[in-house]
Amino acid sequence: MALEITDATFDEVVLKSDKPVVVDFWAAWCGPCRMVGPVIDEVSNEYEGKAVVGKVDVDANQEFAAKYGVRNIPTVLVFKDGEIVSRQVGVSPKKVYTDAIDAAL
Repeated sequence: MALEITDATFDEVVLKSDKPVVVDFWAAWCGPCRMVGPVIDEVSNEYEGKAVVGKVDVDANQEFAAKYGVRNIPTVLVFKDGEIVSRQVGVSPKKVYTDAIDAAL
């Protein structure tokens, strides 16, 4: 399962990680987000120990969504060394996410 990331934990979990970090910005009311959610959970299981995979509920945690210009959800960002290395907006096949992680590893 993907890790729940909040505004309070974002800095520690994402920006200070020594591994690539996948962050799914989503909301409970968002239909496409519900399609991406299970894919993100699969990716989380497959990359356990190699990458951090988490989700940010944009309704409850708006600070970093705003900071990184997340205007549409789902938006999946991949961070490496605290910097965005990949941005995917909307629903994408699992391979798009895994390719982005592989490129960051």
